[in-house]
Amino acid sequence: MIESLEYCRAHKGLTIYGFVVLDNHIHAILAAPDLSRVMADFKRHTARRILEQLETERCDWLLHEFQHFRAGHKAGSEHQIWQEGFHPQAISNDEMMLQKLEYLHNNPVKRGLAASSEHWRYSSAHEWCAGAVPVMRCDKWR
Repeated sequence: MIESLEYCRAHKGLTIYGFVVLDNHIHAILAAPDLSRVMADFKRHTARRILEQLETERCDWLLHEFQHFRAGHKAGSEHQIWQEGFHPQAISNDEMMLQKLEYLHNNPVKRGLAASSEHWRYSSAHEWCAGAVPVMRCDKWR
């Protein structure tokens, strides 16, 4: 997931303000000139990679689950990794940005997966805590 986000940043104009990857979902604050297209590419690529990894590891039970829960109208594919669509929300000011970042970074803590947000490996929280990612002013992410 993180490698794919980085690829999209380097090659597809994606700006990443924050993210957290959990066992069954991802939260991210992102921007791109064509965010819908970038997210469709991201989901298609990561789905292929996940299926390849599961086949390599012979994780048949999970492949079966992805097959079983495939949406009925998805006749062109055997498995479904991602839910359809994504749920973009406009962030209109710095206060809202910080509230959203705090919410997504605290997901692993709330779920009992980490003692503090910066300890979760699959998150940008440690970068924010270390000051490596500057707080972006709202005029920069509109």
